[in-house]
This record gives sequence, C-alpha cells and structure tokens, in this order.
Amino acid sequence: MAFADGLHYITDPSEMTIDYHRLLLPEYGRIRAGQITDCAMDRKAQEPPAGGTVYFCAADGEGNMISYIQSNYSGFGSGVVIPGTGIAMQNRGSDFSLDPAAANCLKGGKRSYHTIIPGFITRDGEAVGPFGVMGAYMQPQGHLQVAMNLIDFGLDPQQALDAPRWRWLRGNDFQVETSFDMEIARQLQERGHQVSVELDSASFGRGQMIVRLENGVLVGGTESRTDSNIACF
Repeated sequence: MAFADGLHYITDPSEMTIDYHRLLLPEYGRIRAGQITDCAMDRKAQEPPAGGTVYFCAADGEGNMISYIQSNYSGFGSGVVIPGTGIAMQNRGSDFSLDPAAANCLKGGKRSYHTIIPGFITRDGEAVGPFGVMGAYMQPQGHLQVAMNLIDFGLDPQQALDAPRWRWLRGNDFQVETSFDMEIARQLQERGHQVSVELDSASFGRGQMIVRLENGVLVGGTESRTDSNIACF
C-alpha cells in the first residue's frame, strides 16, 4: 500500500496533486489499515530496480550527529565523471518519469521522488540518533523494520539491525531471509502472499545506527550482512 501511494502521489511537494499532509494523517492510516485483509492483494506498484548505495552515520560527545547517504544508483552511475575529481555522477534519473501525466514527471527545479533516505530519530524534540538502511527500494522497507525493532520492540541498535527482514518485490511477491521464522512465512503464504527464501542476505539492505542514551552514552550498531564496522576516535 505504501509503495502504491508513494509511486502514485509523491514528488516535489510543490508539484504534488494533493496536500501530502493528508497521507500522514492518522485517519488516513486507519482507512488504509482497514483495507488489510486475511488475503494478499496486488497493490499495483512497480517492480523495484537494482541499486548501489553507501550509508554512514556519526556522533560526538557534544551531541553533534550526522546521517549521510551517497548513491551512484546503478553500476557506475551515469558513466559521466567530473573532470579532475574521479567522481562519477549518479543515474537516479533512470527512476524518474517523462510522462507529463505522472506525479513524478521530470521537470526543471523539481525534486522528484527517489529512495535516498538518510534517517534520523528524535523523541520529544530531542535527538536520539541517526540511522539508515541502504539498498534501493529496500531502503524504506528496511527503515520501517529497523525503526520498529528499536522503538516498538525495545531492541538495542545491533539487535535491531540483526533481526530477520522481509522484502517486498512486486505484486504479492515477498522474499524473506533464511533466519526468518518459517512458520510466519507459511502463514503469509496461506493468506495469498508468494513467499520465497532468499539466500543472499545483502539484498535485504545494509544499515548503520547510533543511539544516544539518556546518560549521554553513544551506542552503535553495524550491519552484519555486508562489510561494515564501528569506529571510535
């Protein structure tokens, strides 16, 4: 549902055909939640493309924090290198639309919808910490799962990142990790979802997280699915 709405409506806020605040209203959430049934349904969202992204976060003892993401998107990006720098320009434009009727139609000066999402968590207006899960359209799905693990289930940053993940592909097709609870996977399949087990864990996103505790201690979590580390200076 989220991808169906996002791909239909989201683009530069000044270019959206509706007030985007309406998508964030609890009332709208309840309407969408009420449409969830015991059977799987095809929400008509497009198939997510492949991607290539790097994410990192940092924090210091004075309370400064940063959440940073960089992406060439696919392969080496556009193949255009800025002279004298070695920096390859991205090809994120491949995910934009040239259809004038599409919400995400490309236009000069317009910020089009994409999945570059450096995340940040706050509580009561105070910074809790930066986090991010890279991996093309796995980014928003990974963010949702990691944030729920941290906030709703009370896991620490490393546990939140290590917990088994699922991944929506297209229509009713979902992938789950080998560590995913197979009983839950079977129940999803009985309800009409096409569930498969993916052996490549890197396809479920690669994330980092830092949480600042109430006593000021910084707690970091790093991705176990790929090359990743925590550094202290």
